[in-house]
Amino acid sequence: MTSSFEFSTYPARLSDAERDQALRVLRDGVAMGRLSHDTFVRRMELALAARHSDELAALVADLPRENRFSRALLGTVEAVSGFTVRLRRAWQAERLPKLQLPHPAHTHPLRIGRDPANGLRLNHETVSRVHAELRHQGGLWVLRDLGSTNGTTVNGRRVIGAVAVREGDQVAFGRMVFRLAAS
Repeated sequence: MTSSFEFSTYPARLSDAERDQALRVLRDGVAMGRLSHDTFVRRMELALAARHSDELAALVADLPRENRFSRALLGTVEAVSGFTVRLRRAWQAERLPKLQLPHPAHTHPLRIGRDPANGLRLNHETVSRVHAELRHQGGLWVLRDLGSTNGTTVNGRRVIGAVAVREGDQVAFGRMVFRLAAS
């Protein structure tokens, strides 16, 4: 009895590393302005659906391969642009008006808002009538948003409920922004 096995070789399946390398080249191509966003998205879809390495090679054939120099150049550009953003924020932060924290012995919470009955009245259309409350509690200053329409933020993050604050923090009630200062 003779058994015959048919033996065929199929091309090796793509590895994740090969696919990741192609996606990296595509990403660098769009970052360098060599691909439009639409072309990048289409080629990325094709790269994820590719079954053979020659399909991946065709997707990146018109793009330069990454080298250490281009990687270093892109890293330097990222670092410089990040520095300018941090510098701009620091410059703006210094120019913010100061909001003096009450003396810690002050036992009542400080209400903040447009209503004249508040301890700190902020007359601005983005500030709610009763916007927020600042209280000294357990050795910490706690800022609580009181359901304001335009929100309260601390250092750029929206306050949900209450958050501990300290001297130097940037606080915003609607679009009125302050830097907290100790008394």
